[in-house]
Amino acid sequence: MAKEETYRGKTLEELQKMSLEEFAQLVESRARRALLRAYRNNPEYMKLIKKVRKWKEQGKTDKKMIKTRLRSAVIIPEWVGLTFGVHNGKEYKPVKITISMLGRRLGEFSHTTAPVKHSGPGVGATRSSKFVPLK
Repeated sequence: MAKEETYRGKTLEELQKMSLEEFAQLVESRARRALLRAYRNNPEYMKLIKKVRKWKEQGKTDKKMIKTRLRSAVIIPEWVGLTFGVHNGKEYKPVKITISMLGRRLGEFSHTTAPVKHSGPGVGATRSSKFVPLK
């Protein structure tokens, strides 16, 4: 028997029935502050929430990813199971939302830096490369 995933002792169904203010009481203080402030004062965050609700009504959520540049958005229970395209400064990285991601930021799952892969020097980088044939 598989163990059902929970967040702070609540199942996904219980979490999805909660209002945003009730969910905010479950998350850590920094996320709670961000959620409550965004709910009251941030039109971009509310626009994203409305966009997600509209996509869910239309049934588009399983076909496409929801693109956003709002990396500071706190993940809420109604987004579980959706795929977001989170902008990392260059491209939109797909992020599949799970119950363990609740209360964290979208930007935490779309890294802005990649590991540096060094190779040999390019043409003109050193004095000796002047004599390397291009072909």
